[in-house]
Amino acid sequence: MFNIPRLRVAFLYGPFLSGYKLLISVILATNLISARAQAEPVVIAALGDSLTQGYGLPQEDGLVAQLQGWLDENNHDIRLINAGVSGDTTAGGRSRIEWTLTPDVDAVIVELGGNDMMRGIAPSDSRKNLTEILEILQSRDLPVLLVGLPSANNFGPEFKAEFDDMFPALSTDFETLLYPDFFTSFRTELNDTSALTTYMQDDAIHPNAMGVAAIVEDFGPLVVELAQQTQE
Repeated sequence: MFNIPRLRVAFLYGPFLSGYKLLISVILATNLISARAQAEPVVIAALGDSLTQGYGLPQEDGLVAQLQGWLDENNHDIRLINAGVSGDTTAGGRSRIEWTLTPDVDAVIVELGGNDMMRGIAPSDSRKNLTEILEILQSRDLPVLLVGLPSANNFGPEFKAEFDDMFPALSTDFETLLYPDFFTSFRTELNDTSALTTYMQDDAIHPNAMGVAAIVEDFGPLVVELAQQTQE
């Protein structure tokens, strides 16, 4: 057997052992960071008006709360942020989009335009504001789900045509997901006065708890698809 002094062994193999320990430490740290990243939920901010905020309803019955419940029940690791403000217009959404985008936000639902329509704001102005919002989101590489709402007939056919075209056109331009009609899950019932109270509050503008539940059931899978886009 070779009789190599311990000091010489340390001299020969010490740097190798130190480097090996460092490599193992780096691998373990990387795996730990990766595991933590995988454990973190996808965070989606819902930027909207009273329809998002949950106007007229207890907090637990609003859109974001019911949608969060639906996601949890279906085992989707997604956390929602309620960024809805009652009465907000597209201009209001544009003014607050920057500070809504906290570092943890991974994707955004944009539900704005209904108040613009009810106030008779020119669709060209609404489209400009939404365009600027989507440009900001695109610059940050955040996936978007754009939610539309058909115009009423109050302001004439030209207004309605321009307003209704706004959402699909912007969705195409910015390659977003699109939910073309917030009330699509019970749109036909809105024309039936007797059925209207089943889904809507007394103001006939905002959904009641049952209406929100119907919206969530139809809307939920698209929110899941939005979350999946953050992984691509």
